[in-house]
Amino acid sequence: MKLITVNILLFLALSFGNTFSWAQVNQSETYKQEVIEVLRDKVLSKAAWALEQEPITITTSKAERSAGGIHDFYSEGDYWWPDPKDPDGPYIQRDGETNPENFTAHRKAMIRFSQIIGALASAYEVTGEAKYVEHAFKHLQAWFMNNETKMNPSLNYAQAIKGRVTGRGIGIIDTIHLMEVAQGLLVMRNFSEADPLIVSGVKKWFRDYLEWLTTHPYGIEEMNWKNNHSTSWVMQVASFSRLTENEDLLEFCRDRYRDVLLPKQMAMDGSFPLELERTKPYGYSLFNLDAMTAVVHILSDDDHNLWEYETESGKSIRKGIKFLYPYVADKGKWPYRQDVMYWNNWPVAQPFLLFGAEKYENFQWFNTWKELEHYPSTREVIRNLPIRNPIIWL
Repeated sequence: MKLITVNILLFLALSFGNTFSWAQVNQSETYKQEVIEVLRDKVLSKAAWALEQEPITITTSKAERSAGGIHDFYSEGDYWWPDPKDPDGPYIQRDGETNPENFTAHRKAMIRFSQIIGALASAYEVTGEAKYVEHAFKHLQAWFMNNETKMNPSLNYAQAIKGRVTGRGIGIIDTIHLMEVAQGLLVMRNFSEADPLIVSGVKKWFRDYLEWLTTHPYGIEEMNWKNNHSTSWVMQVASFSRLTENEDLLEFCRDRYRDVLLPKQMAMDGSFPLELERTKPYGYSLFNLDAMTAVVHILSDDDHNLWEYETESGKSIRKGIKFLYPYVADKGKWPYRQDVMYWNNWPVAQPFLLFGAEKYENFQWFNTWKELEHYPSTREVIRNLPIRNPIIWL
């Protein structure tokens, strides 16, 4: 019966375009059911894969150049390369060009972990079956609680540069992939057979990580960065604070969005000038808008409606979506330079389309999201798509 209702609503939407109001029915439930119908087969297929996967944490791969220990996450700056004039000396930067020889095993393990939890939590949302929760908790325990395999709740050695630094604040962007882990636990934590000790242990890990993110010099540095890095910091802190019920940090993130991210990163036309200046302006613009929309989505509730917030000059998340949407619907209209790498791999089913379509009742945006690729296989695209399992976010 529910599917029939959804199909009727789709007919009305297609017939009347953007004049049709999702609010004429139980909007959120109907919208989520339609998203489930779009993704159901793929979700169950991904979950079947996830059920066969054993935990692989960062302790599986030792980073020889890391200044940390086996439980410390380590990665290397993407755009740093050996100096042809001094091969054994400090690396030099080639912005936008990823060095394939850099250490990425920990990042890959974390992305895999995120994919597993996202898939299992999504399948649980769709079916309600216990097997998905039970297997997810096995991975959660390995990453956050098992003394032999867990990751330390800090990021002191991320995006290091050979010969220059052992870690950097901008490395914090690597843990955007823990967001769907946190959100997956939010979805599964109230399941009757969920192990309360694991729920408690994982939440403690995220509380400890939040303490590091908000007090360590690297965390402060990332928070104060001027482009997508500061957006990603707020996005992560908001996500992890919602899991741990840290109302003070949630309010801090709302203030940060209203007072810093939106007014200082967005131009009056809705673009992000600092992203457009990069060597991958299209991909960076997509990423920052996805992240800022996720911030609005996470932080909005009955008492805080950031979806309708505008600065005194008229900047808003709606304006950001309206600016970028035409170039997602037709990338050929993009008036700026093409990205130096991965130009042909974007766009995919960008989260800002899905969240914006629901909140602004814009079926055109939803239909574009529906037709784009939902489960990309290009590693760099996956890495820059922190929300890949939208069912658990709706």
